[in-house]
Amino acid sequence: MENLKSKHVVWHHGAVNKADREAVTGHKSCTLWMTGLPASGKSTVAVALEKALWDRGIHAYILDGDNVRHGLNKDLGFSPEDRNENIRRIGEVAKLFTEAGVMNITAFISPYRADRDQARQIMKPAEFLEVYVSCSPEECERRDPKGHYKKARSGEIKEFTGISAPYEPPLKPEIVVHTDKQSEAECVTVILSYLEKNGYVPAAE
Repeated sequence: MENLKSKHVVWHHGAVNKADREAVTGHKSCTLWMTGLPASGKSTVAVALEKALWDRGIHAYILDGDNVRHGLNKDLGFSPEDRNENIRRIGEVAKLFTEAGVMNITAFISPYRADRDQARQIMKPAEFLEVYVSCSPEECERRDPKGHYKKARSGEIKEFTGISAPYEPPLKPEIVVHTDKQSEAECVTVILSYLEKNGYVPAAE
């Protein structure tokens, strides 16, 4: 609250809380924060995971990095400062989705540990699950579905993660999937197994 520009705003509490919403949906809500190098498969796994959850009757929604930059964060570039603000904003949005009872899946490079830790800290314990989408840099560049690696190496794209800007992998993620070794379906199974084992969603019948 000390960072608020206005000192005349007050937080208003509603009559329905997160537990009430979870009782209706039949599952816990949380943020599955996917992080990894460009072209590591974050969005691909997120889409498959959302569908798998939805097919089970789980209220799920994806917040994708590119999609958010088309609207909420269209005023931000890719400097370290803008990356920080990008993740700060989406962390706040993810928190709102979690409080709304949604199994929220974010798919952002989010290259800096400090930024991811900040997103974790604004949520309650066990509401933030870091999912490291691990893939070798060589495989990510081989895929290069958007041609960004090629453009970064030619200098057309500045401050590109993995080439001219750093990526700091998670130190203790709750979940790790290896998209250069596991299939899309196997990655989804790993995540669903964690959610089942830890009581976030009912076991599949």
